[in-house]
Amino acid sequence: MPLKENQKAPEFELASTSGERFKLSEQVGEPIILFFYPKNFTKVCTAEVCEFRDAFSEFRDLNVKVVGISQDTIDSHHKFKKENKLPFELLSDSKGKIAKLYKATIPVIGMNRRITYLLDKELKIKAVYENMFSADSHVKEMIASM
Repeated sequence: MPLKENQKAPEFELASTSGERFKLSEQVGEPIILFFYPKNFTKVCTAEVCEFRDAFSEFRDLNVKVVGISQDTIDSHHKFKKENKLPFELLSDSKGKIAKLYKATIPVIGMNRRITYLLDKELKIKAVYENMFSADSHVKEMIASM
């Protein structure tokens, strides 16, 4: 089960496609969407990141930052980001530690589950949505939660 609404999002720091380290505590003051996904270049994951890409202007207009997290390497993320023209950062959780912290891993397998969190300006969880098999529903649920 994912983390619960109204709880403080756990702190973390990961490598980002921006070239900078992404530290959650430095994001205070703006809402943020963290979406965990299983694997770059797979059919449903590609569809999901493209849904976030296509809705990016709507999130930007609402001053909501969007960040994707998977266990892929930064090199893989750079290729994936370029190929799909993604306007947001991807974070590399290569050992899956942050996914575990956010209860976004499949037990035994250790692969990321498809879970999306909307954090408010104080980094409390405002909304959570989980659906492994639907790419477009994550964006729709986040927009509905704002």
